[in-house]
Amino acid sequence: MELEWLDNGGITAAKGFQASGTHAGLKRNKKDLALIFSEVPGAAAGVFTANQVKGAPLLISMPRVRAGRLQAMIINSGNANTCNGPAGLEDAQEMGRLTAEALGIPEETVLVSSTGVIGQRLPLAKIAAGIPEAVRRLSPAGGLDAAEAIMTTDTVPKQAALRFAPAPGEPPVTIGGIAKGSGMIHPQMATMLAFIGTDAYVAPPHLQEALRFAVDRSFNMISVDGDTSTNDMVVILANGQSGGAALLPGTPRFDRFREALAALCGRLARAIARDGEGATRLLEVRVKGARTEQDARLAARAIVASNLVKTAVFGNDANWGRIICAAGYSGAAFDPNRFDVYLGDLPVARDGGGLDFDEEQASRLLARDPVVITVDLRGGEGTATAWGCDFSYDYVRINANYRT
Repeated sequence: MELEWLDNGGITAAKGFQASGTHAGLKRNKKDLALIFSEVPGAAAGVFTANQVKGAPLLISMPRVRAGRLQAMIINSGNANTCNGPAGLEDAQEMGRLTAEALGIPEETVLVSSTGVIGQRLPLAKIAAGIPEAVRRLSPAGGLDAAEAIMTTDTVPKQAALRFAPAPGEPPVTIGGIAKGSGMIHPQMATMLAFIGTDAYVAPPHLQEALRFAVDRSFNMISVDGDTSTNDMVVILANGQSGGAALLPGTPRFDRFREALAALCGRLARAIARDGEGATRLLEVRVKGARTEQDARLAARAIVASNLVKTAVFGNDANWGRIICAAGYSGAAFDPNRFDVYLGDLPVARDGGGLDFDEEQASRLLARDPVVITVDLRGGEGTATAWGCDFSYDYVRINANYRT
């Protein structure tokens, strides 16, 4: 299937979407309030953090997504609105109500999201004052502003968009999205956020199926520091404005949509991993030859999340024992006497044991961006890829001073 990656647009690339980003005063001199709006209500689907401590916005938004219908998403950065008790829930509810009132749409069609420091009361008066400005600034060209407004410790905004044809002769479908994340990244979706818009016509349960497929192969395959945030969410809104027929499971048209959505989520997920706090380069771990795809995922995630692997990558140290150690405790089933390990295209272990290799060549390969590690478990057809980053001195510096 041919995918056309679009240079501009992000969340507003799909027909009928507008967005904005503005400064409401939660952060100093930076955009901190984003608004995404579909000109018509659309089908909704989402996946949310597995952390049992959930931010108030999630508690408000999860049932709205499960109801299957959304038209707007309001997101603030700088404050997570988490662990604030009943007052936090009231603030999240009011944030959605004020947005709905300003847009003239039903309150239950507004998703509310927050990211930032945990345990501090949301400055609702600032958000209330900023919402009318966010509405006024709504524009089909506002995707980048929205991407900037949801950033916390991110160093760059993250957005992507693509277009594809579900079938020959049919109207093309566009999918666009924005994401934020740099630290507290180890999603187990059942501080990382992603918002996606598409002009495809997909019913809510089918959209949920496609999103779960995509997330399992993208956002659930990244790790920066092993922390699962209280506010993680990935939400998609499909407004049907492409003009095409409904995409139904069990058809090639739906399979193409699902694969395209996974490709978009993969690009956003890699952008998050590359922008890990203090990171100097992207780490890509490929596992093949596993007994099952699930075994491959377990091994790849464990390797990319290992602090010992990440620090070895930072130091350009070809310590392949750390790699296979992580695979061994991952829960993946494999024969420890059969695995092979490669750094880039350089074999460093074979048949469960080490090889003589050029240490200087290995060090050069570990200095590349991205760093590619391949593990062949030689036990089946299962494959998976996970992404992360190296672990530098700057990660400690950033997080030691995050709140103060």
